Amino acid sequence: MSTRKHTRGITLIGFLMLMAVVGFFAYMAMRLIPMYSEYMGVVKSMNLLKAEPGSSNFSPEQVRRDLSLKFITQYVDHSAIPPESIMVERKGGNSTLRIRYERRVPFVYNLELLATFDKTVSLSGADDE
Repeated sequence: MSTRKHTRGITLIGFLMLMAVVGFFAYMAMRLIPMYSEYMGVVKSMNLLKAEPGSSNFSPEQVRRDLSLKFITQYVDHSAIPPESIMVERKGGNSTLRIRYERRVPFVYNLELLATFDKTVSLSGADDE
């Protein structure tokens, strides 16, 4: 009778390949998570502005100024969101605030990760669009 020993496990090369794949996705997550964290700060700032009394009557300049102050408290890089990305639209008695911007983050050598964010909030007290 011959007895065979079967070893189970992962080889060193298999382990290194697994670590390379895991490392790649971990690095990608480290580059993407701050962008989405910043976006959550933008959304929270918009909702804080919406909650202010009379915000539907604010001028576009006043909206930008108030958002700029709220961005500071939410750790949003205000230089990443140009003023022309902040739009206030009025139709009839309804006012909506829309922020649309792109965020680019260097990834590897000459590759970048690009994210486009677009959020609209009704300042007239209605639900978000």
